[in-house]
Order: sequence, then C-alpha cells, then structure tokens
Amino acid sequence: MRRKPGDIPRPTVQPGMIGAGEPAPAMPQAAPKPALKPAPKPERVAAFRTGLSAESRAAAVLIAKGYRILSRRWRSPAGEIDIVARRRHTLVFVEVKARATLDAAAEAVTVTQRRRIAAAAEAWLARHDGIAFTDIRFDAVLVAPGQMPRHIPAAFDADA
Repeated sequence: MRRKPGDIPRPTVQPGMIGAGEPAPAMPQAAPKPALKPAPKPERVAAFRTGLSAESRAAAVLIAKGYRILSRRWRSPAGEIDIVARRRHTLVFVEVKARATLDAAAEAVTVTQRRRIAAAAEAWLARHDGIAFTDIRFDAVLVAPGQMPRHIPAAFDADA
C-alpha cells in the first residue's frame, strides 16, 4: 500500500493487543455478590399467611362489634401486640390465636405470652402517654378454620 503525503501511519493491532503492541489490561473482577438470605421454608410462609389472615378476620370481628383499630402488629423490644383497639374509653390489647380448633387456640395463650403481651402493652402506653383511657383490658380472639372467630373480652390480666 502506498502512502500519500499527510497520511498518519497506523500500527497493526493484533488480537489481545491494544494500540501498538501493548497487552490488553486485565478486566476488573466483579465484586462478590453479598450472600442472599435463604428462602424461607414453605411451612413458615404458610404459617405467616395464616397469621395475617387470622388477624384480619379478628380485626373485622372487632370492627363489627364497634371497636376502632388503633394499631395492628405493633412491635416493641418487649414483644408484639397483634391488635390495639378502643371502644369508647376502653383500650384493648388483643392477642389473636389461630389453630385447628378453638379449644387449641385458647390453650395456646400461655403464661409466658401473657407476660410478654403485658410488657409490650406497657411500652405501647409509654409511647402513647397523651391518650387517656379509663379502662385497659387484655382480650383474645380465637380463630379456627370454618368457624366464626371467638372474641373473649378480659381473657387475662396484666398480672399473669
């Protein structure tokens, strides 16, 4: 090939080379991906969905009885309260239990859980100290498949 005046000589580039015979820089390695959480077990997912459904059914029963839902699934370091509701001047902390039968659901509210709910209720009251209630109560709503949820007012005391 013949050069013309003003032509710029171009080096020959071979595979794996950049420019005039320089080796190609190494490709940067991708940072390792952070380890993902393992997928939850199917039985845990089913239990979570059952719990959400039971809490929704319990809330519907309470609303039908004239309660106003203030909070659902309220968490504190002391524990979780499924439903916080009020009716007139009564504040109600509700534990929802879903089991195969209503009797099994009633037995599932253990002394340890009652203490945890009472401690969480104290935390809720401390955070919402501007609200005045004349009565505070701990209720339970028992849920079983194919049956209406059963609301048990004053199911247990804070002294558990």
